[in-house]
Amino acid sequence: MRDYLLAALAGAVLPLAFAPFGQFWIAPLSFAVLLYLWRDGAPWRAAKIGFAYGGGAFGFGTYWTYIAVRIIGGAPLAVAGFLTIGLTAVCAAFIAVAGYVAARWFRARGAVAWLGVLPALFVLTEWMRGWMFSGFGWLSAGYSQTDSWLMGLAPIAGLHAMSYAVLLTAGAVVTLALGTNRERAAAVLVVLAVWGAGFAAYDRSFTQPKEHALTVALVQGAIAQDLKWKPDQLPGTLTLYGSLTQQSAGTDLVVWPEAAIPTLYEYVGDYLATMRSAMAKRGSTVLLGTLRLPPNASPDTESFQNILVALTDPMQIYVKRHLVPFGEYFPVPGFIRDWMRYMTLPTGDAVSGAADQPPLDAAGERVAITICYEDVFGAEQLHYLPEATLLVNVTNDAWFGNSIAPHQHLQIARVRAAEAGRYLLRAANTGVTAVIDPLGHVTAVVPQFETAVLKQTVRGYTGSTPYARVGNYAVLVLVLLVLAAGYVVKRRSA
Repeated sequence: MRDYLLAALAGAVLPLAFAPFGQFWIAPLSFAVLLYLWRDGAPWRAAKIGFAYGGGAFGFGTYWTYIAVRIIGGAPLAVAGFLTIGLTAVCAAFIAVAGYVAARWFRARGAVAWLGVLPALFVLTEWMRGWMFSGFGWLSAGYSQTDSWLMGLAPIAGLHAMSYAVLLTAGAVVTLALGTNRERAAAVLVVLAVWGAGFAAYDRSFTQPKEHALTVALVQGAIAQDLKWKPDQLPGTLTLYGSLTQQSAGTDLVVWPEAAIPTLYEYVGDYLATMRSAMAKRGSTVLLGTLRLPPNASPDTESFQNILVALTDPMQIYVKRHLVPFGEYFPVPGFIRDWMRYMTLPTGDAVSGAADQPPLDAAGERVAITICYEDVFGAEQLHYLPEATLLVNVTNDAWFGNSIAPHQHLQIARVRAAEAGRYLLRAANTGVTAVIDPLGHVTAVVPQFETAVLKQTVRGYTGSTPYARVGNYAVLVLVLLVLAAGYVVKRRSA
């Protein structure tokens, strides 16, 4: 029991390594406790230790799910509890699988385990968590390192290379504490290698700025979530965003948040046409979030699409392609959907867009769009590159209230900018609205819950980072080779 409590405690402190706390050094120490507890364990014991660790980490690190579902979304307590605990359990299960596999088929003690097998298995299951069951890559180990030298690995091999470096560092800590002198020497070399590589690449640019600069304005309306979708609030919302946009007339590119217009595109056609014409006369292009009916939808449909519209001539539309389960669609059988209707809960499913939508042409740039948590899925954005010269993410993190989630989400966006080697413009309804440079540094930010316009000068970038060329394949091949070697070592020593 003591080991399970220690695992849960080590997991519970892990969120302190991420934004908004930013204590990146906690991550390798927290994971070191997990690797230590996995030594010499039976498979199911190792799985339970991994599950306890994941329960602590995701329980404290993603508690804001309850805020979104219950406090903001108004779902019944039982539904909110089920979804919050269920998400924690599913994420923890991936860590449990890593522990089970290590104890069942590999060596879980010694330098081979701490510097080889266990970090590799953890990163492999982290990568799987990022796409299985729709995917949930939140709290991936690498995100904790946006303010350390390991951020230098993002443009070279991406998020999972950063995660691998964190886990190798954790393994080195355990090896220094428990290993032989020869193993300790190997641990020192591993730490010097991964952190030295990060230091050597830190703030190194792999892409090239375009000659002409671009002025941008990111509009943060700061409309409370409990007011945003009330029909009587729509005229005021349109007036607010129109006024803030007129203040930005003459700026090359103006960006509104996700669903800034909280109604269907079909209902505001005249408003959009007037806005496009007025801003075009001043040399400005507006990108804004709204909703629309799916193509060929019946008049009584409950379905919709979450879109971003570029007020160009002709207008261009990006349709959100990676949807949030239980947020934008409900993967439930019919009888549960009937119960949801009885409880007056929303039951309409969003319809996703095509996976390979091209960048939009706006203000002389090729703009890669993501909506809300689509920016968690780095590999899904690689099809934009190297064609895209600018990244834009629009979101509505008002769902999470004044919690740690919006800050974690901004940290995720920082890694996406560094992986692509492009500026990322982030417009959020209530924050955190920010401009992120091609190295992943936040260059300007608007305080949360304030109505404001963030104006900056940026540049489009061309060229490709190594990660943009190779994606996650380099890390995955390395991880599989390490595991193959670890398996051979275990077989020969059996």
